[in-house]
Amino acid sequence: QVQLVESGGGLVQAGGSLRLSCAASGGTFSRYFMGWFRQAPGKEREFVAVISWSGSITYLSDSAKGRFTISRDNAKNTVYLQMNSLKPADTAVYYCTAGKSGAITSKAYDYWGQGTQVTVSS
Repeated sequence: QVQLVESGGGLVQAGGSLRLSCAASGGTFSRYFMGWFRQAPGKEREFVAVISWSGSITYLSDSAKGRFTISRDNAKNTVYLQMNSLKPADTAVYYCTAGKSGAITSKAYDYWGQGTQVTVSS
């Protein structure tokens, strides 16, 4: 059983940056694809980014490309989401997730964190 704990969310002005962290425990971190999803009020949960076991392969949603970067440190059992040039449309609860495949659908992932709120003011 893998436990995931996100941190780093908060309130930021448009154009600002935040770095989210997700600490994993209880499993072999380096064997999992790690992803970030987000959910805004009244909307479905949507894919943001995913990173492969070794960190050599990453994939980001169209809305994240060019602004967000996903990375991982297997020695620290931690995955990061660096978010730059934030927009009000990025406001959502951001969830960290772990799974055995790098799919962009939430159903492909086995473990989820509790989420961290990101609010971008205009």
